[in-house]
Amino acid sequence: MAPQAPLGPTSPAHPSSDAPERPPSRAEALEATWREYYRLASEAPRNPAARDFLHQDLITALARMIPADASVLEVGCAEGDLLAALPNVRREGIDYLPEMIARARARHPGIGFEVEDAIAPPADLPHRSDAVICDRLCHSVLDVKALLTGLKRRLAPDGRIYLTAFSYLWEVPVRLAELAGLKRPAPTANWLSDSDFRNLYDITGLEVVRFEDRLLLPADLPVISTALNRYAVRAPFMKYGSLYRIYVLRDRGAMPAPRKASVSVIVPTRNEAGNVAAAVARTPVMGSATELIFVEGHSTDDTWAAIQRTVQAYDGPLQLRAFQQTGKGKGDAVRLGFAHATGDALMILDADLTVPPEELPSFYEVLAGGHADFVQGTRLVYPMEPGAMRFFNKLGNVAFSELFTYLLQQPIKDTLCGTKVLWRKDYERIAAGRSYFGDFDPFGDFDLIFGAARLNLKIAEIPVRYRDRTYGETNISRWKHGFLLLQMSAVAARKIKFV
Repeated sequence: MAPQAPLGPTSPAHPSSDAPERPPSRAEALEATWREYYRLASEAPRNPAARDFLHQDLITALARMIPADASVLEVGCAEGDLLAALPNVRREGIDYLPEMIARARARHPGIGFEVEDAIAPPADLPHRSDAVICDRLCHSVLDVKALLTGLKRRLAPDGRIYLTAFSYLWEVPVRLAELAGLKRPAPTANWLSDSDFRNLYDITGLEVVRFEDRLLLPADLPVISTALNRYAVRAPFMKYGSLYRIYVLRDRGAMPAPRKASVSVIVPTRNEAGNVAAAVARTPVMGSATELIFVEGHSTDDTWAAIQRTVQAYDGPLQLRAFQQTGKGKGDAVRLGFAHATGDALMILDADLTVPPEELPSFYEVLAGGHADFVQGTRLVYPMEPGAMRFFNKLGNVAFSELFTYLLQQPIKDTLCGTKVLWRKDYERIAAGRSYFGDFDPFGDFDLIFGAARLNLKIAEIPVRYRDRTYGETNISRWKHGFLLLQMSAVAARKIKFV
């Protein structure tokens, strides 16, 4: 991969003709050195195999991480090869060096390239991008904070920045490679640790949605490269040895102020006749309007009759609707309810009411306030009522929590808590890409979690007080469904983690 051009001029003001010429400052001299370094970027490197291997790995990762319908801007695009390799239809590139843009236009005439300074973009940007790529520029710019601010200016609402950076622990190996003649010497670079980055993200109003550590061995050796770069690098203790990291960032301040969004609450209901009236009575009105949608699924008691009686007798602020499943499983019920929902925000409330409906406004506030894109409950923080969750169920939940946190690179404490909330527009994108993981989730929880992770949605959890059910019995089989969860985890690992 061709190195990227540094951004952000620091040229001094032009001196008057009678003023003595002052020597360049250290920053100016460093920038001039980097500019000359990147002018020679088209020259063949001493070890092209390592460059090409890294280039292909980054293409593979970004093609999977960036949604296919996103508009993409690469900042510091050099000759545009990375941008050209992505499958997205809407692609643009900018670079600080005119000679780089000239080469990019010649190599990839179907993509728009412009000479621009991302640190100080024009005030009247014609449009902003859903995905902004910044590949390793953080190592050569003079002001990383200014770079992050410039990237954020170009980001569309709900967009994501994909920033790549070498691990600071590779500084010594890189220098040794330069001394040994295996790599062209580069000017003094910025080597930032993860804590350095997170501090800069915090002060520029950005937050990490997820990250991926990539490559333990930047070389193509049969069997060995696959074992190290696809599997070993994903182990938690190996992150310090990875060559580079991809940060996925969102603008913490770009989300709208809390607004009066309409809400649809979906209640999958099977053999829950005794909880129907309580679900209606206890669900609060949220946002501009709240509808409660029951989806009944082949009950053997009089659940459907109880729903009909409750809907007919109700005279209150909620909008009540009810449907019957033709398919099977909670996942099918959730999808049916979502298909009929009219609200801006979609919620799932389990009909057993073990998560109290009175807690739903907390989920609404987090979503509507822009603090997260996908909000779910966690039952594993507060003490539970006696009998609320059996020992092996709790043990399984804890185990799957660790597994899913590892797979998704976002903390997930309770994967099976039924209360989940997201925007309808994001659900529609998840549904459109459902074939990526396959349609075999009978619960609906993992379909949403995997889909949210793939779209790089910010996931947040709210601790809830989990209660013992007062009516009926659980529809979950701990051993049968536990084995199915392991199968779904294996699919997620193959589709998300080990690629």
